[in-house]
Amino acid sequence: MDYYVFMREAIKEAEKAAGLGDVPVGAVAVYEGQIIGRGHNGKERKNDPISHAETEALRKAAQYLKTWRLKGVALFVTMEPCPMCAGAILQGRVDTLVFGAWDSRWGACGSTLNLLAPGLYNHKTEVIGGIMEKECAALTENFFRTRRQEPL
Repeated sequence: MDYYVFMREAIKEAEKAAGLGDVPVGAVAVYEGQIIGRGHNGKERKNDPISHAETEALRKAAQYLKTWRLKGVALFVTMEPCPMCAGAILQGRVDTLVFGAWDSRWGACGSTLNLLAPGLYNHKTEVIGGIMEKECAALTENFFRTRRQEPL
């Protein structure tokens, strides 16, 4: 599986979020080499605290597969998932998580916490972090830099 191809697709989703005024995080769910779910942050636009890129992509993947058990699915996300999204990954039994930028504030897959650490639960998700890290980190850095420069 070419991690870079799918991470570029997650970056496209993050760019959609930024264009809509949301923090630019994007995700794609991949099964058998095909994207079966896409998502980007929608918290601001939808006034929905659980509208994260990961939850949106996982919902679509579950609808596509017609099961909540996402065995065989790899989730590509531009930023390390938060505790809520790490929980969704566990609950969905996602096989592999691939993310770009580490999140030292909210990250729950190795930075601040590691909810996906082997042996904590009966399900093991392989975690691969730092894929296209600079490009993914630049998305949020640029977004917040621009926000700070906007007049109130």
